[in-house]
Amino acid sequence: MAGMVYGQMANRKGIDAMRLAFWRRARKVYAWHAAMLLFLFTVIAAVGLRIDEPAVKDLMSHYLAHPMTALLAGLLLVYKPPLLDILPVYILFMLASPWGLAHGLRGGWRSVMAASLGLWLLAQFGLGHWVYDSTVRLTGLAVPFDETGAFGTFSWQFLWVLGLWMGASRTEAVPVPFVFPRWAIALAVLVAVTCLVWRHAVGQTPFLSNAGLNLLFDKWLLAPFRLLDLLALMLVTIRFGPAFMQHIPRLPAQETLGVASLPVFCAHLVAVLLVLAFLGANPATRPAWLDALVLAASFAALYGVARLSLWLDARHAVDKPSGPLPQTHAGDSGPSVPPP
Repeated sequence: MAGMVYGQMANRKGIDAMRLAFWRRARKVYAWHAAMLLFLFTVIAAVGLRIDEPAVKDLMSHYLAHPMTALLAGLLLVYKPPLLDILPVYILFMLASPWGLAHGLRGGWRSVMAASLGLWLLAQFGLGHWVYDSTVRLTGLAVPFDETGAFGTFSWQFLWVLGLWMGASRTEAVPVPFVFPRWAIALAVLVAVTCLVWRHAVGQTPFLSNAGLNLLFDKWLLAPFRLLDLLALMLVTIRFGPAFMQHIPRLPAQETLGVASLPVFCAHLVAVLLVLAFLGANPATRPAWLDALVLAASFAALYGVARLSLWLDARHAVDKPSGPLPQTHAGDSGPSVPPP
C-alpha cells in the first residue's frame, strides 16, 4: 500500500512531496503511539497496581522500576513494552522509506532489494544484538535488550522493502503483472499446505524440544522457514486470490474497520490493556460467557471508533477553506497501519 500510494505521489508531484507525505504520516502514527504509552503508564499502571494484577506488572516491569528513564526511552522509540512494539517499527520504516523508494524509482530496485536482503541475512546472525551492544557502549543506554521490542527491525524491514517494491511497480505506466511459473505455484501450494497441517498437528513449537531447529521458524527474527512459508502464502494469494474474491460477499463492517485502521488498531490496544488490568491474562480463571461478552463489546467499540473516525475525517474535509484547490486523490494522506 505504501509503495502504491507514495510511488504514485512521487510520479505525480515529485520526490520531495513524497518524502514530506511519508514524514507527515510517521508524525501522525508517532502521536498515536505516544498517546498509547501515556495511557499505559497512567491509567493501566494505576489500575494494575491498585488491584495488584501480575499481568500488568509483567507488561511494564521496566517502567515500574525506572519510570522516568522508561518514559523518555519510550518516547524515543527505544523502550517498547509488549503490545506497544508494533507502531514504533512502523514509524521507523516510514521514516526510512523515502530514501529507499526514491532510489528504487530513480535507479531501479536491484540494489535496494539486495541491501535489504543482506540486512535480513545479517540479522539472522545477531546484527540486532551487535547494534544494541554498540549503542550501549557508546551511550550508556539503560534499557535492557529484551525491552527494546520483540520484532527484529533488521529482519522485518525485508518485508517492508519487498512491499515497497511491489507497490511501486504498480504505478508504472505499463505495470508488469505478477505471473509465476506453474512449478513455483505448485511448490508454493505444497509448502503452504505442509506448514498449515504441521502447525495444527504439532503446535506452535515445530520441532518440540529441539531449540536449534525451532529457531529456523522464529517469528521475531523472521527466520528462514517462516519467511519461506510467508512467501509461499504470498504466491498462493496472488495466484488464486482474485478468483476467490469474486465468489465471496463484501463485508462492509470489515471494510469500515480497514479504512480507519490506525485509530481502530490503537482502540484495540486500549481494549486489550483494560482486559489485562481488570481480568488478567489467564482465560481459565473466568467463565466462557464473560470472554464472549468482552469479545462482542470490543468489536462493537472498535466499529464505533471506526465510524467516529470516518465522521471526523469527513467533517475535517468539509471545514477546509473553499476555493481553487489542487486536485487530490484517494490515499494522499498515506496508508493506514496494517494489522500485526
